Amino acid sequence: MDTNSEVEHVLTIACPERPGIVHAVTGFLLEQGRDIVELKQFGDRRAGQFFMRIDVAGADTPGLTETMRTEFEPIAKQLNAEWTLDPKGTKRRVLIMVSKFDHCLNDLLHRARLGELPIDIVAVVSNHRDHEALVEWHNIPFYHVPVTPDTKPAAEARLLELIDEYDVELVVLARYMQVLSDELSRKLSGMTINIHHSFLPSFKGAKPYHQAWDRGVKTVGATAHYVNAELDEGPIISQQVQDVDHTYSPEDLVAAGRDTECKALSNAVKWHCEGRVFLYGNRTVVLR
Repeated sequence: MDTNSEVEHVLTIACPERPGIVHAVTGFLLEQGRDIVELKQFGDRRAGQFFMRIDVAGADTPGLTETMRTEFEPIAKQLNAEWTLDPKGTKRRVLIMVSKFDHCLNDLLHRARLGELPIDIVAVVSNHRDHEALVEWHNIPFYHVPVTPDTKPAAEARLLELIDEYDVELVVLARYMQVLSDELSRKLSGMTINIHHSFLPSFKGAKPYHQAWDRGVKTVGATAHYVNAELDEGPIISQQVQDVDHTYSPEDLVAAGRDTECKALSNAVKWHCEGRVFLYGNRTVVLR
């Protein structure tokens, strides 16, 4: 096969567990002339659910993606599957929200610029102006949307307008220090990732590093999770930890935690946008 004319696609499937799923899917791909580059699968027998992600390659032809989608539809219906099929590397349209801490924002901007993340950062929203110059240097629109108890409904309405305007596929809370309303959390369910500066479920809420110091912890960490209506309770995607000891002050713990926050968040964004994360109930399956 001439690899110069090849194109890769990623097919993701979530469906009820049953015999013959892999046979049906791989048989379809064989008929399509696709070669499997990577296949990850997990059958949760306790929950009766099956998850699969397949990276396939094959000759490129006009209208290939839509043709494959159309021809896979009957199989998906037979399997009662939720599925996606996209060219590999398709960039997802991402809106980042941030407050005053800039390390996670900087990391995402840098990784996106280098092409390490399959994302197109279409806008940055902040309740402060601290990072306006940085964002504009990256040629990304910056929106200052201040939030007070009185203006919160209007601010959230403005956010939804921007999400519609930019056709946003993923919202990333990169240390955005405002709690989203229950209504907004429900509207953005499954498409909003938050970074919490703690190894959840421990030390929720404000100042988790200070809480950790009070308990004399020997590790600190960070958790990237989907947002839901329960504060810091959303399904976990990625976690990172770092060893610490009794010599660390609360400020030292904060400094040590920055790298874990950046890594946990960038991993979560990458895996979500590569179609590796499957959300069901209050859990995730990450096929990587």
